[in-house]
Amino acid sequence: MNPLLIESVRTENPLVHNMTNQVVANDVANTLLAIGASPIMAYAKEEVEDIVQVSKALVLNIGTITREVAESMKVAGKKANELGIPVVLDPVGVGATSFRQQIVKELFDDIQFTLIRGNSAEIARLAGVEWEARGVDAKEGTASREEMAQALAKEKECIVAISGKEDVISDGVQTVKVTNGHELLGRITGSGCMLSSVCGAFIGVNPTEAFQAVVTAHTAFAVSGEQAGKSSQVKGPGTFKPVFHDALAQVTAEDLSKEAKEETIEHE
Repeated sequence: MNPLLIESVRTENPLVHNMTNQVVANDVANTLLAIGASPIMAYAKEEVEDIVQVSKALVLNIGTITREVAESMKVAGKKANELGIPVVLDPVGVGATSFRQQIVKELFDDIQFTLIRGNSAEIARLAGVEWEARGVDAKEGTASREEMAQALAKEKECIVAISGKEDVISDGVQTVKVTNGHELLGRITGSGCMLSSVCGAFIGVNPTEAFQAVVTAHTAFAVSGEQAGKSSQVKGPGTFKPVFHDALAQVTAEDLSKEAKEETIEHE
């Protein structure tokens, strides 16, 4: 982790192109603004190449995917690859329908991703591991999340992050577990979608050390959740979200250094 990246995000104000879940587009935009980045949402095939060219990262989220948006994602992703711009995939509910699985297969065929970030069930589906899910929510499984992340990272030659009570991030060689966070992050809509876009912002300001950027993004997000959860203003999920956004806006590099709970996982 590099705590100073939080300062880089605020100084550089990276533009993050989000082709995201329509349910949480507003929350994603507000989260990026809170952390110090700049959001843009563009979906039309006619303009996505132009938007990608001025962006520091592209985040593709299949939460409310349609065939038309999927085709635009391919155009945007190919242009990002051509320009060396990082691309993040959030495979929301990929195990829920055959349509989502087909779309993700097509995206993998056309685009090289920098990061795949999802919950345990989503990453398990991509890794070919049995895991219980209900809709877009992860339930229970027996596989090692660390091994699952490492295996998929090796297969897709990118970083894989599994979010949950504990976040696991692997690039196939190195694996880190982040154990900060708060239970209310799992009780607000779109926390994973928000995190994917925050990862895009952090990678955007540090593309040559993307693994470090992803770990720092997860830590900043989770520490902010912990800080928000301690506020006397928080009575439940409804009051948590705005306080969480305030915490994202106020979290410092010093906070990350002092409060980070990270563990490096050794692989055989």
